[in-house]
Amino acid sequence: MQLNTKLLSGLALLCLSLASQAEILPEAEVGIKIPLAKKPTTRPMTVAYLPGNQHYYIADGGLAPMGTEFEAPISKSEVHAYTANGQYVNSAKPGFDNRSLYYNANSNKLETITYNISTAAGFSPNTGIFSIEVNDKGEVLTSSGDISQFNPAFGDAGTMPSYDAASNLYYAKQEHGNLVFVVDNKQREKLKEIKLDFSKAQVAYDDVSDHFVGFTGVAGNELALLDVDHKTVLIFDLNGQYVGKSALPKTMKLRSHNHFNGAGYSNGMLFVYHENEGEFGTYYGFKVVK
Repeated sequence: MQLNTKLLSGLALLCLSLASQAEILPEAEVGIKIPLAKKPTTRPMTVAYLPGNQHYYIADGGLAPMGTEFEAPISKSEVHAYTANGQYVNSAKPGFDNRSLYYNANSNKLETITYNISTAAGFSPNTGIFSIEVNDKGEVLTSSGDISQFNPAFGDAGTMPSYDAASNLYYAKQEHGNLVFVVDNKQREKLKEIKLDFSKAQVAYDDVSDHFVGFTGVAGNELALLDVDHKTVLIFDLNGQYVGKSALPKTMKLRSHNHFNGAGYSNGMLFVYHENEGEFGTYYGFKVVK
């Protein structure tokens, strides 16, 4: 039986195309820089991108004050809007202690996951997953909507889960270790645990981001983890196997807070907060996987 040479050529091109899509960049490429236009209200947490209006949104995170007869226990953390080229638009205070901010392609909304989503540190108001409204100009508003209440499946109180809209699953990095919980928010228990191979990656748990791992959406290179101490981005697959790494600029001066906040994955880029640059710090968006 003779094989169709055109078919073989097509399959070969397809394989090459898939391989190129899964390429890890040895040196991370800067896709965008967003200098913060105002001082973060609390701690700069994470970054989301809305493809519909081509705006970036940066969320601060911090606990709410104790409630009094004069003031409700609502977080003073703000969410800030920026254009596609990093120009400041506005800020608003929806009232959440944000940990993860992301675009949900299924709901077509900007959504936030709060601190203590699992109530591991005890129940507090405004805990769960919420939508945050934006207007036609891309401005972030104070109005919001309820999506779900607390869910113990997320594990650690400080986790900054990443969202995969295609599977409708969350990936919640657990602190002080290599575990990532896979969560279906409709269930009250995690679906499974992913154990990231730190041994092969040659890192210890205190080298890397304690609460955040990014979901890239690239098959075989799905999870991106910031290695703070070695200024690299480590890439793992969904089995936790180490795939490779992408080096960040040696000139970056990352600080201790980069272990706990100031990270995100959106619009095909891993975001890292660089406190030393600009009056209030700058977010870098790095392309690490094609």
